[in-house]
Amino acid sequence: MSLVQLRASKTAPPRDLRAFLPMTREEMDARGWDELDVLIINGDAYVDHPAFGGALIGRFLEGRGLRVGMIAQPRWDDPKDISRLGRPRLFVGITAGNLDSMLNKLTAQKKIRGEDQYSPDGALEQRPNRASIVYSNLARQAFPGLPVVLGGIEASLRRIAHYDYWSDQVRRSMLVDSKADLLIFGMGERPVWEVARRLKAGEDISTIRDVRGTAVMLPKGQWEHLPKSRYVRDGLPLHLPSYEEASADKDAFLEMSRAFQHETNPGNGRPLVQPHGDRALYCNPPAHPLDMRDMDALYDLPFVRRPHWTYAGSKIPAFETVKHSIVTMRGCFGGCTFCSITEHEGRIIQSRSAESVLREIRALRRMDDFRGVISDVGGPTANMYRMRCKSEQIESACRKLSCVHPGVCENLDTDHGPLVDLLKKVRKSEGVRRVFIASGVRYDLAERSPAFIRELATHHTGGQLSVAPEHVKDDVLAKMKKPGVASYERFAEQFTCASEAAGKDQHLVPYFISGHPGSTLDDMVDLALWLKARGVRPRQVQDFIPTPMSMATCMYYTGRDPFTRQPVYTAKELREKKLQKSLLLYWDPAQHHLAREALRRAGRAALIGHGPSCLVPPEGGGATRTHGASPVPGARRARRGLGAAGP
Repeated sequence: MSLVQLRASKTAPPRDLRAFLPMTREEMDARGWDELDVLIINGDAYVDHPAFGGALIGRFLEGRGLRVGMIAQPRWDDPKDISRLGRPRLFVGITAGNLDSMLNKLTAQKKIRGEDQYSPDGALEQRPNRASIVYSNLARQAFPGLPVVLGGIEASLRRIAHYDYWSDQVRRSMLVDSKADLLIFGMGERPVWEVARRLKAGEDISTIRDVRGTAVMLPKGQWEHLPKSRYVRDGLPLHLPSYEEASADKDAFLEMSRAFQHETNPGNGRPLVQPHGDRALYCNPPAHPLDMRDMDALYDLPFVRRPHWTYAGSKIPAFETVKHSIVTMRGCFGGCTFCSITEHEGRIIQSRSAESVLREIRALRRMDDFRGVISDVGGPTANMYRMRCKSEQIESACRKLSCVHPGVCENLDTDHGPLVDLLKKVRKSEGVRRVFIASGVRYDLAERSPAFIRELATHHTGGQLSVAPEHVKDDVLAKMKKPGVASYERFAEQFTCASEAAGKDQHLVPYFISGHPGSTLDDMVDLALWLKARGVRPRQVQDFIPTPMSMATCMYYTGRDPFTRQPVYTAKELREKKLQKSLLLYWDPAQHHLAREALRRAGRAALIGHGPSCLVPPEGGGATRTHGASPVPGARRARRGLGAAGP
C-alpha cells in the first residue's frame, strides 16, 4: 500500500469490504477467498468506474466467475508490496494505467507535469517511468514461474518497435523489455478472457500463441521459416522490418509504420512478424470488436463508481472529471495522424443500446453527490454513435485508414438519428436536469445533420462547446488528415444560428495544435492572423507530442510522410516548438517576447506594432489591438460562433 493510501486508510469511514475488487487481505477475507485467480497491477489509483481500464477488465473477469484482486500504484523498489494479496492462481495482469506513463509525466517540452490526474490529490511520483516494464519485472521477482500478461494503452501502443519521444530513440517492443509472457493490445476484453479460460483449463502459457489481439515472442528456430504473406487474403504473416533495421534506418522505420497501419482492421488484418535479435515478435490479427449486446453487458457490471475506500479524504482528479459522465461508444474511424485512438480502440464503432445508457443513469442517481447534471454523453467522438459502414462485407474488406478523409466515404452511414433519439431519452430520464456533451464533436459529420446541431445547441451546450479544427492551412490539415477549415466554418455558422434560434448566447471553443509535422512558423503566423481577424483568443492549445505508433510521430521522426513518402518539415527544437505555440497565444502579454522572436524568424516582423493588422506590440510598447477588422462578411456572427473573445 502506498503512503498516500496508508494515511487515508487510517481515517477511512466504515466501508463495505465486498463492494470493490479486493486491494487488501481484509477484503479477501470478507469474501472468503484464500487466493486470487488473477491479480491486476495498475499504474493508476483504483477507481471502480468503467472509464478506468484496470477496473473495466477486473470487473469483466470477475463477471465470468474469476477471483480478481487489484494492486494500485505499488512501490517499485521492492516486490513485497505487490505480494500482499498472495500469489494468484492463473496470472498477473499489468497495466500502466489510462495513459502512457511517460506522456502522463512529461510535457511536450519534456518538463514534469504539475500533477498526475490519475493519482490521489494529483500527487506526483506515484508510478515509475515506463511503468509496464517495471511492474512486469517486479511480478517476475515476486511470483517466479507465474504467467505475466501485459495490457493497457502503454503496452498496446508500444507493441512493435516504436519511436520514443522522451528518449529520442527507437525502442524495442515493450514485450521484449518487460519480459512478460504475452501482450494484449487494443480493447482487451475478448483476448483476456480467452487467455484466462485456457489457463484455467490447464493450458501452459507458452502454447497460447493464436489469440486475436495478443502478441508473443517466438524463440530462435520457430519463426525464421514462417511463410511470408503476398496477398491480404492469404492469411499468412506479414514480415515487418526488424527492430535493428527500423532503429538504424529511417526508411525502414517509415515502411514498418506504413505497413502496420494497414493491418488494423480485424476483417483483413494479417499476423505480423518483427525480428528482435534472434527472436521475433509475433502479433496476431486484432480482436473482433464487441457487439451491442456485449457492450451492454460490460457496462451493466456492478461498478461502485467511486475511488476505493483507501483513498478516503483524497480526490482523484481524472475521476472528478468523469464521475457523472456516460460512455456511449468506443472506437474512431477518423484516422487523424496525431491520434492513436484508432490503433488502440479500432476503427469500427462499438455502441451501447439506449436501454443500457438509461440503466446507467439509474446507477448515477444512486450516487450521493449526483444532482441531476450529466457532464458528458459520448466517447472518443461525441457524434459517431452507432455509425458504421453500410455493408459488413465492404467494412471487413476495406483497407482505408480513414472513413472521413479526404472526404466522407459514400459507404459510411452518417445518420445522427439514433444519437438524437438517445439524447432525448437521456434528457427525459427521471432525476436528470441537464445533459451536456463534452466529448469532441466531429464537425464534418455534424454539418450533415441540422437536427443534431439543433439538439446540441438547444439542450446540450452550457454556453461553450469544444471542437477541434486544429489548424487552418490546407497543407497542414492534410498531414493531420483533418477536414479543411471551410467545414468548420459551415458548422460554426449552423451552430450559431441554432443557438440564436434557441435564444442562447453560445460559443465554440476551438482546439489547435502547434508544432505538428508540416507546420512551419509561417503557417502558424497565418493561423494567428486568421484567429485575430475573427476575434478568437484560443484557450485550448496543444503543443504536438509525438506519441508512440501515431503516423504523425513517424513524420516527426523520419521527416517524411509515410503515405506519400515525400519530405515533411517538422519543428524538432524545443525552442521552435515553444515559438509556434506562442503565436496561438498572441493575445497573452506573457507570450509577446516569444511571439516577436517567432515573427522575426518567419520574416514577418512587419506584424510587430500597434496597427490593426499587427499581432503583437513592440518591446516596451504596451498592448496592441486584440481584434482586427475581419476581411469576411458577417464578422460579428463569426466571432460569436468561433470562440469567446477573452483570455
